[in-house]
Amino acid sequence: MLGILVLLALLLVTLAIVTEIRARAIEAQYPNIGTLTDVGGFRLNALHVPAGPDADLPPIVFIHGASGNLRDQAGAFLEPLRGRAELLFVDRPGHGYSERGGPENDTPDGQANAIARLMEIKGIDRAIIVGHSFGGAIAASFGVLHPDKVEGLVFLAAATHPWPGGVDWYYHLASAPVIGPIFCHAVALQAGMPRIEPATAHVFAPNPVPPSYVADTGPALVLRPATFQANATDVAGLLDYVTRFAPRYREIKRPTVIITGDSDEIVLEEIHSKGLARDISGSELVWIKGLGHKPDYVVTDIVIAALEKIAGQSRDLQTMARAAEPRIAANRVELKGSAPSLQAGQ
Repeated sequence: MLGILVLLALLLVTLAIVTEIRARAIEAQYPNIGTLTDVGGFRLNALHVPAGPDADLPPIVFIHGASGNLRDQAGAFLEPLRGRAELLFVDRPGHGYSERGGPENDTPDGQANAIARLMEIKGIDRAIIVGHSFGGAIAASFGVLHPDKVEGLVFLAAATHPWPGGVDWYYHLASAPVIGPIFCHAVALQAGMPRIEPATAHVFAPNPVPPSYVADTGPALVLRPATFQANATDVAGLLDYVTRFAPRYREIKRPTVIITGDSDEIVLEEIHSKGLARDISGSELVWIKGLGHKPDYVVTDIVIAALEKIAGQSRDLQTMARAAEPRIAANRVELKGSAPSLQAGQ
C-alpha cells in the first residue's frame, strides 16, 4: 500500500512539473499586452487605449466571459473602435495576467467593484460597460452597484439569471478545497489542451470560428493552474450568486442594449437575455436568428451600432439584425458531438 502511495505521489509531482513547464510555454506564446495596476491589495491587468482627437463615443469598458482574457474582446473591438473612444479591456481578477485578490473576487459583485476602482485610477469617470457571457453578470452587478460610473450597458449573450441544472462537474472539482489544487496542477492542463479547438467550435456554434481566433486570443491561458481554479470558482458559484442578485437588476436605469441569438449552445438565451429585457426598464433586446454565443465576433457591427446608439446616435438595431440573418444562415456550420454542459457562460 505504501508503495502505491509513493508511486501516486511521484506521478502527481511529475504531472505538476510538466504542467508548470507547459504553463510557462503558454505564457511565452501569449505574453501580457496590458499593464498591471494596484487596485487595493492586488493588481488588475488591463489594456488601456486613449481616445483619438476626433473621438465620437464615451469611454468603453469591456468585460470578458469565463475561460477568457482581455485578448478576446480586444480581438473583436480594438481596431474597429481605435481612436473613437477611450477603451479599457480588462483581465478579470484571476484571469489573463490579473491577480486574483481576496475571496471578495469570487463573485461578480466583487469583480465589479475591482473594475470600478480601476476606472477611478485610470481617470475614467463614466463609461459604457460591455459584458460578454459571464461578464454580463459583472456588467449587471456594476450597473446596480456603481450607477454613477455607467453611461450605458451592452450585454452580449449574457449569463445573468438563475437557470435549471448546473455546470460541468470539473468546475466543482477544480474549485473544491484540497482536491481542487491537485486537479488544477496535475490534470487540468494536460486534459484541457486537446479540447481547446473543439470547445471553441462549440462556443461559436452554429457560427464558424474565425481562422485566427485561437492563435490571437490565447484561450490556453485559462489552463494554467491558478487561473483554472479561479475560473472554476467563478463558474461554480454563478448560479447561487445570480439567484441572490438578479432581483436587483430592476434598479438599473441607464440605457441598455441586450444582444443575443436563438442558437446559443452555452447559455439559455430565453432565460438570461429575455430576463434582462424584462428586468431593466427601457432596455432594447436585439434577438438575432441563427446567432450563437459570440455576437462580439459574428455581428461586431451591430454591437458597435449599439454603442453608438447609447452615445446618442440614431441607429436602427432591429433592421441591422434582420439584415445580418441571411449572412449568418449562409455560414451556418454543423458540429458533431455534444456541447459543453456549462449553461451559464463561457
